[in-house]
Order: sequence, then C-alpha cells, then structure tokens
Amino acid sequence: MSGLALDSKVVLITGGARGIGKGMAQAFLEAGAKVMVADLGPGGLANWDYKLAGDDELSQTVAELSPLGSIEATPVDVTNKSSCTAAVAATVKAFGGLDVLVNNAGVVQSGSLADFSEAHWDQTFAVNSKGLFLMSQAALPHLHSAASATTSACIINTASIAGKQGYPNMAAYCGSKFAAIGITQSLANELANDNIRVNAICPGMVGTAMWLEHLLPSSPGSNTNKDQDFETMMAQTIPLGRPQTAQDMGQAAVYLASANNVTGVALNVAGGFEMH
Repeated sequence: MSGLALDSKVVLITGGARGIGKGMAQAFLEAGAKVMVADLGPGGLANWDYKLAGDDELSQTVAELSPLGSIEATPVDVTNKSSCTAAVAATVKAFGGLDVLVNNAGVVQSGSLADFSEAHWDQTFAVNSKGLFLMSQAALPHLHSAASATTSACIINTASIAGKQGYPNMAAYCGSKFAAIGITQSLANELANDNIRVNAICPGMVGTAMWLEHLLPSSPGSNTNKDQDFETMMAQTIPLGRPQTAQDMGQAAVYLASANNVTGVALNVAGGFEMH
C-alpha cells in the first residue's frame, strides 16, 4: 500500500454499511486507509418509512471490502452521545488513532408543512444535524492528536444539494442539510488553527434507499422498475446525463481527505445539476 494517497490513515465513516458510505469505504481502502464503518445496530431508528441499514449489512460490507485492506465495523446511533463516543473509541482501539471522520449518516423524510409530523421533523434534524455535532465532538481529541504543523486531520460531512436550495415538501431535509453546511463552515473556521480541516460533500441524485424507497415512489411512473425509472429520470434531469453514484462520492471524499489546503467548502457532486 506504500505510496497511496492516504497510506495508513485511519478513517471512521458513519452510515457506512451501504450506499454512499459503502462507496466511500471502498474508495478510502483503495487509497490505502484503514477504515471503520459504523451504522445502526439492533433496535436502531424505528418507525421510518424505508428500511435503514443494520448489523447484517455492516457484516456484509466488511466481508465484501476486506480484500481491499483493513476494515472493521461498529454500531453507532449518531443521535446518542455515548454511542458516538463508543464508536470513536472502537476505532482508536482497532487502529490506534483517528485521522479522518466522515459524518455520512443521514435520513430523509418528505411531506407538506400541513401534514408533517413533529416526530419526523425532530428525528431528521437529530440525525442530519445534531449527529454532526455529537460525532465531531467525540472525535475531536483524537483529531487533535493526529494533526501537526505539516499534517492535517479532517472532518467530512455529507450534506446535499438540498442544503443549497430549498425544494417543496422537503423543509425538514433541506433545513437539516442547510444546517450541515453552516456547521461545516463554522467548524472549518474554528479548527483551522489546529490544522483540522472541515469540508462537506453535496451529493446530487444517488440511487440509494433514500431515492428508490422513499422519494421515487411518489414520482409519476415509478410503479414499474424503480432502478430503470431512476436512471431514465436522471438522464433527462442531470446535465452530464447520468445519476450520481456512491463511487462518485467516494472519489470526492478521498480528494477532500488528501487536499491539505482545502477547508470550508461544500463540494457539489451532482453532474452539473447544482452549480451554486
């Protein structure tokens, strides 16, 4: 692995069991990093209207990606302070430190203002916004230890293009992702003197459970093959002619983890759909 961009760096990825988080894990392993994937364990977020990842998918991801390098898994609930602390501790115990925290765990819930439930509003912000705070706070002492005058540590937050423009019936999700970008910019300023960089990735349309099991079924023509519906819709919507992939997000995450003079950015990875 010598000579790779992130040789022997330690990376903790929340929401790492599948989708974007899994794509990031693969990219970091291919760049030479050691990776801890964290996601919900038994009894995780209940009463959500699409299936969230759990223990089985964590185990499957580790088994699938282990030929690429050092990878382990740990449960985490990013809305719970002690769970965040435990996930960071498990990472440090497994790999001896922490260089890169990727706050990727996220949920989506849509609906009109008139009908949106308070519980769904609170849970969306708890995962998508408060989770960044709790995980970053838990990781901070170890990121301080990893950073030096010549080597930066970093935090990467998964925001969204929905954090740059509001969309109808998406007030909770958009609000939580606008918050994620604000948190990113604030922490980038706060931690710059410590050589801890903080950036965000703003995915466009990625064919994860959020889209295929929640957002797409409400779209016209989505009662046939969901994957084909999604591909067709995105080919007509995205300037570069295709949906984004988990691998695209992994490439962006590796870039931000290795770009030593980049901090405070909210990087669009959206095929030209969002150019703000």
